[in-house]
Amino acid sequence: MTIRILVVDDSPFMRKSLQKMLEEAPDLRVVATARDGQDALEKIQEFQPDIVTLDIEMPRMDGLTCLKRIMAEFPRPVLMVSSLTQEGAQATLDALSFGALDFIPKENSFASMSILQIQHDLQEKVRRLAGSPRFRRSPSTPTAPPAPVHLPAPTPHPAPRHAAPLGAGLPTSPQADLLLLGSSTGGPKALQDILPLLPASLPVPCLIVQHMPSTFTKPFADRLDGLCKVHVKEAEQGEPLKAGTVYIAPGGVHLTWANRGAQGCIELGPEPVSSLHRPSVDVLFLSVAERFRGQVLAGILTGMGSDGAKGMEQLKFRGAHTLAEAEETCVVYGMPRAAAERKCVDLVAPLGDIPGHLCRHFRI
Repeated sequence: MTIRILVVDDSPFMRKSLQKMLEEAPDLRVVATARDGQDALEKIQEFQPDIVTLDIEMPRMDGLTCLKRIMAEFPRPVLMVSSLTQEGAQATLDALSFGALDFIPKENSFASMSILQIQHDLQEKVRRLAGSPRFRRSPSTPTAPPAPVHLPAPTPHPAPRHAAPLGAGLPTSPQADLLLLGSSTGGPKALQDILPLLPASLPVPCLIVQHMPSTFTKPFADRLDGLCKVHVKEAEQGEPLKAGTVYIAPGGVHLTWANRGAQGCIELGPEPVSSLHRPSVDVLFLSVAERFRGQVLAGILTGMGSDGAKGMEQLKFRGAHTLAEAEETCVVYGMPRAAAERKCVDLVAPLGDIPGHLCRHFRI
């Protein structure tokens, strides 16, 4: 099946470059291009693309204004084309909270040495996002709001393909001493839905790996900290872990757990350099499986690929409690599917139910 794409950018060079990179794949077709947000809204109505790539800085109508209009009037997958500057990071985080599914970096020159990697990432993200479960439902069907944290156990949903059966909840005994979460595509919005519903009395530290560039992770952590009762920060080398604090792995380095201090501490480093992702969910999970002697609760949320599945399997082998986001709420059902296929997931839950499961487990 051919995926129909609308490319939106105020630069003729960028429009042409993106179109060329996309259409070198036989299953991708750019049906139209647009020079600004207003032009994009007209082209969406005319061409009905499956997915939109959207620049942020444009005259007449900027990308964020256009994105809000798309989500309200013509809901469909949107992939942002983003600068990796500090300002670009803030705008991209806004876009993800407004409904964009993911982003690709906007290079100063597409003649750079990374052109082949950019092209591969662009093509793969367009393929995955165009088939996102988030947009399989009818646009007229409202999305259910997150479940209140202190309600009774959620009603079971049909189990996704290859997933572990849905259970009534996570066991409360033995209670975990450490909370781990991993996510990728769609993860920023998922974490923004989960973490603000956790109370300040969370009795354990929480370590999170979200695939994200280095210029994005601190603004992302700061944004979450302003929304949450728990303290959220970008992890720093050697800092001791504290209960009620959420540590976001910095982009470009791996985050691992080290056995120093009362609850352990943060280790940051480049190894293993062979890892497909840096930071990597697997690297974090495997470090905890190898070194941590307490009880662990590990979760894998929406994301492309299989990062985290191997590490979760090892954690489960050592007795950890495990959960995965259900297919119907994932932006991309890749990472949770990979974990479920390894049969190492105790509980599969829609995103809106996960805060309740966590609060019940920790009795908070």
